[in-house]
Amino acid sequence: MRAIVVRRAGGPEVLEAAEVPDPQPGPGQLLVDVAVAGVNFMDIYQREGRPPYAPALPYVPGAEGAGTVVAAGPDVTGFAVGDRVAWTGVPGSYASRAVVPAVSALPVPDGIGLETAGAVLLQGMTAHYLSHDTFPVGNGDTVVVHAAAGGVGTIAVQLAKRWGAGRVIATASTDDKRQLALDLGADVAVDSTTDNLRDALREANGGAGVDIVLEMTGGPVFDQSLIALAPLGRLAVFGMAGRRPPTPIEPASLMAHSTAVIGFWLAHLTRRPELLAAAVTDLLDLLARDEIRAVVGGTYSLDQVPDAHRSLLDRSSAGKLILDPWA
Repeated sequence: MRAIVVRRAGGPEVLEAAEVPDPQPGPGQLLVDVAVAGVNFMDIYQREGRPPYAPALPYVPGAEGAGTVVAAGPDVTGFAVGDRVAWTGVPGSYASRAVVPAVSALPVPDGIGLETAGAVLLQGMTAHYLSHDTFPVGNGDTVVVHAAAGGVGTIAVQLAKRWGAGRVIATASTDDKRQLALDLGADVAVDSTTDNLRDALREANGGAGVDIVLEMTGGPVFDQSLIALAPLGRLAVFGMAGRRPPTPIEPASLMAHSTAVIGFWLAHLTRRPELLAAAVTDLLDLLARDEIRAVVGGTYSLDQVPDAHRSLLDRSSAGKLILDPWA
């Protein structure tokens, strides 16, 4: 089969398409033809060898995908050849075939295409958990969604509106991205490159502080978002795409306005099957009923994987980037 193999840490150039032996399913595992694999910032952190994410070399990257079962190992029950499944938190998805533990395989409902299932799990569940469990959105909350045209942001905007946000303020760096956020239901779209983001966010909320911020950029975006919070406001951080750490937080500054800051990493959710199952079931049900939609911003072949990583890094893309291993 064909797969991306990383033999050394480095830039996008270390992502090499190669012929490798087909994997074989062991006990409790499924062999799956990969129809689509998701591209995520975690893949970039691993490729760069950044601890604690760096896997042992060599490895096949990718932790999210969807496809069709072609074989099952011993002791597998509940799955048959031809079943459509999706997964996240399973390494080796940048390949035409992957081995997926049966306990991690999620049946794809009939109303959802494999492209959608493979594009939405990791980032969709991040958006779902942040806005449903970490800081439940409702009661007319004003919610700021940074990077609103990205994989998490496009889902978070839709979920915030569905769950009762009074106002969703989206931020993005270009007119096209801001328009996408508005098309998805955001009430206001703010230029994320503005010099004074704090004032821009408050102006978008009629001069008042905001209630909830979903933040994954870091640096000044985090700093400005924190001081834009209203009393009792909450900020969830789930990434640092800008590669700049924020200013260290003084606990007294949080006490001054009763504000809260919390971090989230989806890997911890995947280790709690009961929480993961609830989020996935609800997310896929919303997609199947067309109450929310996945936004695919680009589809790449294995030979084009370096370009996909560059597009994610320079933030030129909108929506979710996916790979078609058979293209």
